Amino acid sequence: MTVDAMTRVAQLQAMFATLQAPPVAAPSPATTAGSPSFATALTQATTPAAAGVAAPPTVPAAGLNAAAASVPFAAQIDAAAAKNGVDPALLRGLVKQESGFDPAARSGVGALGLTQLMPGTARELGVTDPTDPLQQLDAGARYLKQQLDRFGGDPSKALAAYNAGPGAVQKFGGVPPYAETQHYVQNVLQFAAGYRGGASATPTPAPVAPPAATAVASSPTQWSIT
Repeated sequence: MTVDAMTRVAQLQAMFATLQAPPVAAPSPATTAGSPSFATALTQATTPAAAGVAAPPTVPAAGLNAAAASVPFAAQIDAAAAKNGVDPALLRGLVKQESGFDPAARSGVGALGLTQLMPGTARELGVTDPTDPLQQLDAGARYLKQQLDRFGGDPSKALAAYNAGPGAVQKFGGVPPYAETQHYVQNVLQFAAGYRGGASATPTPAPVAPPAATAVASSPTQWSIT
């Protein structure tokens, strides 16, 4: 066989081999390089984008309801209450009554801030900036705790002392017969009950001392802490 014939035979064999080889399947769209699998695509389709995920709602502190969690300075009030060992609902009620949660509140007699501390009381409690909400809340919670300890944990007497001074509570043996102080105590206790989600009825404060002949109008909030 000549060289030309042998070359021709080789070419024909190569052509037959190409024709007999199985066809190469084209890649399917689901398995194309870079394309996600069906499971991956399904997960992506049912998972909201990070930018569209709503922030989880604020979880109220133990014993409090959603209304308590939504008040201004809620986290700071909880921290001050925990630090000083007072009921966070009671501290919320006090702040609502004193300032309406306004850190810039100022009374006609000079009481300042969220907890409406008188300047002298604030200084005794270590407050260096009476307009600072954190200092105000901490000092107010500490002063409330002092009155609770002084009066055996009785919230009515402690609140009366916060408003009219501990001397007035000691003098009358309970909530003084001052209309302002009685109204103050009832309001704070009612607000606190509302933040706990408790009964809507106004809590009954400690017995009010009978009026004395020398009784005078209620004095400004906060007296000496000694």
